[in-house]
Amino acid sequence: MERWQQRVALVTGASVGIGAAVARALVQHGMKVVGCARSVDKIEKLAAECQSAGYPGTLIPYKCDLSNEEEILSMFSAIKTLHQGVDVCINNAGLARPEPLLSGKTEGWRTMIDVNVMAVSICTREAYQSMKERSIDDGHIININSMNGHSVVPQSVMHFYSATKYAVTALTEGLRQELREAKTHIRATCLKAEDMANAVIYVLSAPPHVQIGDIQMRPTEQIS
Repeated sequence: MERWQQRVALVTGASVGIGAAVARALVQHGMKVVGCARSVDKIEKLAAECQSAGYPGTLIPYKCDLSNEEEILSMFSAIKTLHQGVDVCINNAGLARPEPLLSGKTEGWRTMIDVNVMAVSICTREAYQSMKERSIDDGHIININSMNGHSVVPQSVMHFYSATKYAVTALTEGLRQELREAKTHIRATCLKAEDMANAVIYVLSAPPHVQIGDIQMRPTEQIS
């Protein structure tokens, strides 16, 4: 992780859960982490904890509603102004609404599409453009996914959510192909893991010439 010290990572949905754990891990390894969420109170608390712990990196809270493209673009503009740009983009934010295919509300479906698919796509595009304009050729885009992006469970309230996660799987592979066509060494990875923070560190620790495209990590007791 030495080459990432003092470089900039964006972590979406950094206020709780996986996002908070990933942000903390990156700060522990010396990165400048912009952690965004609709509410930054918990990120501010986490930033103070990281500072008190003496971690070598920094956590910068940023308020952003990822269902709003204008706010996403404004966030990337602010990162450019204050920190030059994004070197690592971790698309973690996602949400599920209990809206079945036969009886679900359109608004619930649209919200899932906006956050789970559109926001991932917009952040990916803006992160790539940030890297390209600064001639960053070793950047990394990591999409945090779930097993719902690889199998459809027999629960009606999960079916539309699963469709958005299948989209993330397809988007990551499409991104990988476009990066290859662009002849860049910027990498793209799709993660499904029990311990996402360690999985992210594992992926970022790989040598620059190694492409880790897709990881599914489970506890050993789940492996048959």
